[in-house]
Amino acid sequence: MRFVQRRLILPAAGLFAVIGLAACNQTPPTPAAAPAPSAEDQAKAQVERGRLLISGGGCHDCHSPKKFDTGAPVPDADRLLSGHPESAGVPQPFKQGTEKAWTTHANDHLTAWSGAWGVSFAANLTPDDNTGIGIWTEQMFLDAIKQGKHMGTSRPILPPMPWTEYRHLPDEELKAMFAYLKSLPAIANRVPVPLTPDGKPIDDIQ
Repeated sequence: MRFVQRRLILPAAGLFAVIGLAACNQTPPTPAAAPAPSAEDQAKAQVERGRLLISGGGCHDCHSPKKFDTGAPVPDADRLLSGHPESAGVPQPFKQGTEKAWTTHANDHLTAWSGAWGVSFAANLTPDDNTGIGIWTEQMFLDAIKQGKHMGTSRPILPPMPWTEYRHLPDEELKAMFAYLKSLPAIANRVPVPLTPDGKPIDDIQ
């Protein structure tokens, strides 16, 4: 009787060993691929990326008019990125004195800057067709940043706009910035044309 039990137990042990070995050699199932994001989700992600780049890049410092409710200038939430306020007027260039070199001046909004180059005004970056970038294409925006030219082909973009640094950003980052700007509410605000050191308007076409 003991001999029979051993014969029954040994084959069973071998069977379990074979099953275990087979289980170890099995290839784990490939996890299902995550569904590709929809075009709408991709567009939202691009706009959000652009918002972060615009904010982190300090664009509000110059392109957003300020409020002074707390004493310190903070971007006016109702006029974000609308550029130098038309109502603030056009200051004359700072003139070089006989004892001092050129000195850079700015208005309280930090939207108008006077220096050796003349006077520059922060552009309206909202998608208003007449006073902002509403008629701009994505390629025009890329060319403007990379070439330092208004609308990509026109007059030079003057200080303090740091286009010489922004031009090193990858195209995808610049496209995200443009997508965010295009998503903003359009604000009608006609920014003055820059002035030469003599106080003359710089023509749009060189």
